[in-house]
Amino acid sequence: MVAGTEGADMNDTNAGDTNVDHYAPRDYLVRHVTRYDSELPREAAYERGRLLPREAPSQRILSAVTRVDPEPDVVAVHADLYGNPSSYLEIRTEHTRLHIEKEFRVHVAWPRPDVEALDRWTVDEAAAWNAAHGDPAETTEFLLPSPLVALHTDVRAYAARHLPGDRPLGAALLGLVHGIYTDFTYRNGVTTVRTTLPELLELRAGVCQDFAHLAIGCLRAAGLPARYVSGYIETQPPPGKPKLQGSDASHAWASVRTPLGTWVDLDPTNDHFADSRYVVTAWGREFGDVSPLRGIVYGEDSPSTLTVGVDVIRLDGDGNPIELPVPRPEPEPGDAPLDVRGGS
Repeated sequence: MVAGTEGADMNDTNAGDTNVDHYAPRDYLVRHVTRYDSELPREAAYERGRLLPREAPSQRILSAVTRVDPEPDVVAVHADLYGNPSSYLEIRTEHTRLHIEKEFRVHVAWPRPDVEALDRWTVDEAAAWNAAHGDPAETTEFLLPSPLVALHTDVRAYAARHLPGDRPLGAALLGLVHGIYTDFTYRNGVTTVRTTLPELLELRAGVCQDFAHLAIGCLRAAGLPARYVSGYIETQPPPGKPKLQGSDASHAWASVRTPLGTWVDLDPTNDHFADSRYVVTAWGREFGDVSPLRGIVYGEDSPSTLTVGVDVIRLDGDGNPIELPVPRPEPEPGDAPLDVRGGS
């Protein structure tokens, strides 16, 4: 019996660019392909994941379809505790390859956070406001520690450094995002989906899900409800280079409840607030609540390969791709891997 989990990932996104155009409404076609190849046949597979995107204040789903090969014997979709569509698949056909593809069109329109309005409260005043006026059904779980966001002493110390209680809230949120961005090195392969915050603080390196978890831990330590958001981000290739098929990836960031009665989304991986380049799939307390795909397969124990490809394609007013990604060329012997700022 073999179990597997697909992690979060991302590519670079012009970090620090505050061009107002990033808040203009946009339409996207998002395609996410996950493929498992095994050397020996699997007798059955039981999978659960976020195969459909959710509606959110920042976006409206225009269409969505999921394709699975082999065809599942059982498919069920329900809303989880946080309102995310959760899909369950049973595949009882013997197979050496499992191919899952989700494709959807989405209209995205993020509001620009009003930092000046947020600065009417200090961090401590915002925490007090949430305690007095927040809806417990909406905020309580996002204030409590969770398995990957335990509020250890070193997490509280880091939070106190970047979220002092007397600092204006808007400035403090920007300071937290920038602090994580500058204090940590983006590096694939040094963390896993089970890395704890004390381990991250010691490593001083990680990927988007790690930085999202740290931001959430700091916000909760300051008394501010915070949740983990998974989704996608539109990325751009280096100047003069074409965008390659499958070169986009999943992403993760944090979201905080404010006294304005709204949630503000923060991306410490890229040092800015979320904008119309960001597409939401799901949210929860931490990564474990919104894992893209996890499950169990039955069969002889044998090596397997996971392949993931993601495309986030901007559409014009008629719903046509503005620019299609080009097929990725076959690597030549001795080629170095593509160096991107991404996470896993």
